[in-house]
Amino acid sequence: MCLALPGKVISIEHDESLSRMAKVDFGGVVKDISLDSVPEANMGDYVIVHAGFALNVLDEDEAQEVFQSFKELDEANKRS
Repeated sequence: MCLALPGKVISIEHDESLSRMAKVDFGGVVKDISLDSVPEANMGDYVIVHAGFALNVLDEDEAQEVFQSFKELDEANKRS
């Protein structure tokens, strides 16, 4: 099973190898993520990330739906 998570692009830069890299915020945890597969991604966009690579750009409503689903799963887990 693979898990890809949404995160918000908070900065974009190019590294020494000219890869397009971003700082992506996952609810307070910020990671360096490659944007090479999503050249259309901009600061403020939400991206789906797996294994350090952004795979797709999401609109904010889609990202919020995923966050809500995670919250509901967490609450259900706490009740059991």
